[in-house]
Amino acid sequence: MDAGDVDLGLLKALAALSKTGLRLRATVPLNEHAAAWARLAGEAAVTAVSAFSAAASPELQADLESHAAVHIAELCRLLLGGPVGDFDFVRTYARRRATQGLPIEATLQAYRVMLPIFARCISDGVVTPGARARRPGPAANAALAEVMAQYAGAIGMAFSAAYVAHASVFAEAEGDRRAELLGILVGGFDASNARIARLLKRAGYLEQRLRFCVALAQSTDPLEMENSARAQRIADAMVECVAPLAVRVLVGVRSNQVTALFSDIRRVSGWTAPQANLADRVQERLRGLGPAVRVGLSGDQASPALIPRGLHEATVALDFASVSERVVPFYALSLRRLLIHRGVEYVQSALPAWFASLRDADAKSQGDLVKTMRAVADADMNVQAAARGLHVHANTVYARLQRIEDLTGLNAQRYHDLTHMLLAADCGRL
Repeated sequence: MDAGDVDLGLLKALAALSKTGLRLRATVPLNEHAAAWARLAGEAAVTAVSAFSAAASPELQADLESHAAVHIAELCRLLLGGPVGDFDFVRTYARRRATQGLPIEATLQAYRVMLPIFARCISDGVVTPGARARRPGPAANAALAEVMAQYAGAIGMAFSAAYVAHASVFAEAEGDRRAELLGILVGGFDASNARIARLLKRAGYLEQRLRFCVALAQSTDPLEMENSARAQRIADAMVECVAPLAVRVLVGVRSNQVTALFSDIRRVSGWTAPQANLADRVQERLRGLGPAVRVGLSGDQASPALIPRGLHEATVALDFASVSERVVPFYALSLRRLLIHRGVEYVQSALPAWFASLRDADAKSQGDLVKTMRAVADADMNVQAAARGLHVHANTVYARLQRIEDLTGLNAQRYHDLTHMLLAADCGRL
């Protein structure tokens, strides 16, 4: 059904109502008590619609009451024989609600609550106090019900079309603004740039009490990130995961990765205790993303100027994330792992001469040689404890250690030799 059909239906319903005598008789008393009926309709809608009551905003509720009054004025105009208008006041109201982010269903539900009150207002308006009551008969009530049904269809269509159109434009503009903010913050910004400073200040990112952390997320199959819909689903899921924390999130897809910037207040004032680390709180929530997503998380950053450092930390942490270790915070990485990560490319071209022999022998033993070295290290050089951890006899461990010494010339029961071999194994990806 298009707008023309709705207008025609409303015109026919108003014409049928005129024949009952109800149409013109209702307008004078309706105008006299419009404010009271508008207040009643607004209060009923706020009570019935959780989105309005949960908002607890006097301005939002007052705006709804004013909107109800405009509807009563419009109904009076139509009852007096005025032409069916374009409901521009409904479209204006729809754009305000879309800008505020109030769900479209909330206002449509409010209309469903208010329209029967408007109908009762019209019906009661034809009864003159102190005179013999002449309430509308069945035919008049049926005609009035049809008018209200057609009116509901007209305003519902006008509201929905305007809301969706404005929400789309607003969302696109907001998305561009958020993408610009994210790019500025994670890329580093020049504080002397007046335009950028104004932009960040208006967005609230220059507040002194804020702390930040950065998360990078990627599908376990990197090729999936080339699918924009898949990448956006991961971004939306990250926002949903941290929603219970009530932290601010700025998220976008950059370089085939989802980049999320989380911010929160360190403490309410100088007299209050600092809150728990933001990164720790976010880490727990991001575990809910599921096994198909890897996440690297930075530590807390104390100012917007340090956000690029947070991005670097998250980038490094993401390199360590895997299916078995899906959410990796940078601050949980050991010094050894970080050093190997940083220097592995340089070390691989300078591995010891014995490395190739150890690698080939380890492959023939199905990994038992390197596994034994790691077990000895984990057991603090205690061969008996290492054997128990490997579920083999101690003599088996001694035999493997001798085989390693024959290949490398190094004794795995000596600290420096064992450390040297394990570093080589790690850098050589054994």
